[in-house]
Amino acid sequence: MTSAEIEIVEVSPRDGLQNEAVTLDTRHKIALVEQTVAAGARRVEVTSFVRPDRVPQMADAEAVLAGITRVPGVSYAGLVLNRRGTERAVDAGVDELNYVVPATDVFGGRNQGVTVAEAVRALEGVAAVADTARLPLTVTVAVAFGCPYQGEVSTDEVAAVVRDVLRVGPLAEVALADTIGAGVPAEVHDRFAAVRALTDLPLRAHFHDTRKTGLANALAAVAEGVRTLDSSAAGLGGCPFAPGAAGNVATEDLAWLLERSGLTTGLDIAAIAAAGAEVCGHLGTRVRSGVGSAGPFPVPSDQP
Repeated sequence: MTSAEIEIVEVSPRDGLQNEAVTLDTRHKIALVEQTVAAGARRVEVTSFVRPDRVPQMADAEAVLAGITRVPGVSYAGLVLNRRGTERAVDAGVDELNYVVPATDVFGGRNQGVTVAEAVRALEGVAAVADTARLPLTVTVAVAFGCPYQGEVSTDEVAAVVRDVLRVGPLAEVALADTIGAGVPAEVHDRFAAVRALTDLPLRAHFHDTRKTGLANALAAVAEGVRTLDSSAAGLGGCPFAPGAAGNVATEDLAWLLERSGLTTGLDIAAIAAAGAEVCGHLGTRVRSGVGSAGPFPVPSDQP
């Protein structure tokens, strides 16, 4: 990537669907993945390999991956929380892995049944499986900008978690997640600067738009040198174990903002918005994006 290119990881098939009351049919999940790829997405977080009794919306992880018509040059990712999930993901044929380490013990206990230290220790097994399979491994630090149970999370706490994670390795990427949408740009600058001081690995950001700071936070991350951002078509998303966590930053809004700011994403904004609107129709929910509601600007010449 050049300095003017921003990579958007489409997470609607995983994070966009995991907290919805309606469980989307496998065929519609496959269609969503394929539609976002057709719209230009080159990294898609397809599903998560977690306990189906905890996150029933992801119970068909293997079937979704098996049903996708794969496109060369596209990386199909799976999110994992432990070694067993990692083994499942490898067997299912993912192209990359995303492992979650919580920034607080209390969230770790609610989300994946572990403390921060236990999640870091478990990373050793996950990294071993990824290394054997020769798959790139991202570690995402969850609740890096605020925890629904603990409250404030400091930059020092986040840096300490990342420091411990980096001792395990090898990793391809480190991500910070604003799981509950509590972060503001000043905190984004501080946290990514602190992480950059610890590693030269590529950095990635995952923002929720709960309090409508997601797009501002995305620009702050880009200003700190982050070149990979997560987002979800139609602004779908949320965490089952983080009360009040609203949807992700909408892909169409993020791509429109970046493109209007002179950066490139490689995405067809109208096509992404259409894919999001279609899946919202299946879910019986509303589109949560500005572009999806108002349309892009300028208005295409073939429209009134």
